[in-house]
Amino acid sequence: MSTRIAFLKGHGTENDFVIVPDPENAVELPPAAVAVLCDRRAGIGGDGLLHVVRSAAHPEARHMAAEAEWFMDYRNGDGSIAEMCGNGVRVFARYLQRAGHAAEGDLAVATRGGVKTVHIAKDGDITVGMGIALLPEGDVTVSVGEHSWPARNVNMGNPHAVAFVADLAEAGPLLAPPPFSPAGAYPDGVNVEFVVDRGPRHVAMRVHERGSGETRSCGTGACAVAVATARRDGADPAVTGTPVTYTVDVPGGRLVITERADGEIEMTGPAVIVAEGEIDTEWLDAALR
Repeated sequence: MSTRIAFLKGHGTENDFVIVPDPENAVELPPAAVAVLCDRRAGIGGDGLLHVVRSAAHPEARHMAAEAEWFMDYRNGDGSIAEMCGNGVRVFARYLQRAGHAAEGDLAVATRGGVKTVHIAKDGDITVGMGIALLPEGDVTVSVGEHSWPARNVNMGNPHAVAFVADLAEAGPLLAPPPFSPAGAYPDGVNVEFVVDRGPRHVAMRVHERGSGETRSCGTGACAVAVATARRDGADPAVTGTPVTYTVDVPGGRLVITERADGEIEMTGPAVIVAEGEIDTEWLDAALR
């Protein structure tokens, strides 16, 4: 373990992250270390960890180095690896801007879900090109206690089950992953979104994120919700040729999701860096024993 490890703390609509800048991929971050750092009582605290690495220095990202200099090596709060995190990409871009690695305008960020296009606006909001949603066929059901709902299977580079409910309180405390069926629908687990209508093209959601529990926001989840809601409402930009935009309220704020006629989904929202410091490596070493 290095004697000094720099970190920052940031959030996007209160989906919060520990940020570890490590351009040359020199810091070892085993799952146990990530879980300790993300612990809200014994560590720094976060829904996940953003490991900031140059693409050329990471074996999973070298093939993307020509397109994107920086790789978001994202980890869930329990230390597990995730393919993508929409709020995380915005916070990642904000860190790159703060560190002088990016400026207002466009940049590319490599993720396990592919290279994402990012635009840092003058007003502070950040827009991320989230790719195209896949809508696997087959019926899915999610449950909380005695309640069960049909859910829309949406893949945003990571898996989502979107259920429309009468009241967000029906989702319960969301401390444990909501059961789903059939079991084979999500062999690696799933993010589950519960959604209510707030007005025309305006919804609100709660989410249980795979590996993190209930979070204050989920960017890929908000995109999945917008796509599922558009299809429920009979809107498919690929068919109509007209983009569709939904406002998605999350417990931590608000995101605006647009699905274009070519299928590309854009997510716009805030990203904030709130603190920076150094990890006490003696404490971390002791915590891992």
